[in-house]
Amino acid sequence: MAKHSKSIPQRGLRVADQIQKDLSELIAFEVKDPRVGMITLSEVQLTPDYAHAKVFFTTLKDDPESIKNTLAGLAAAAGYLRNQLGKRLHIHTLPQLHFLHDMSASRGMAMSALIDKANATRAADFDENSEEE
Repeated sequence: MAKHSKSIPQRGLRVADQIQKDLSELIAFEVKDPRVGMITLSEVQLTPDYAHAKVFFTTLKDDPESIKNTLAGLAAAAGYLRNQLGKRLHIHTLPQLHFLHDMSASRGMAMSALIDKANATRAADFDENSEEE
C-alpha cells in the first residue's frame, strides 16, 4: 500500500493556484459575455477530492445589480470554462466551478472608514479636553 507523504495538502493548494491563474486568463481573453466585465479572481478553494471549486471574485463596481449580472454571466460560462480548464490541467477529477462574490475588500474599506471616523472623533474629543485645561 502506498504511503501518503505530508505534501499531499500542498498539492491541493498548488492545483487551486493553477486553476485561479488559468481561469483569470480564460475569463479575460476567452469569455465574450458582456455581463462579465472587469473582474479579479481573489481566491479558489478546492475540496480535497477536487470535485468542487469555489471561485471568489471581486468587481470594479460593487453595486448589487452589477454583481448579479456578473454572477449570471459567470454561471452561463461555467461549462465552457471547465471545458477549457480540462485542456490546460491534467488532473484526474476536474472540479465543478461555483462562483461567489468576494465581499472582503468592500468590508475592509468599510471597516477602515469606521476606524478613521472613530479616530477623528477621538482626536476632536482630545482637542476639546486639552483646551478646557
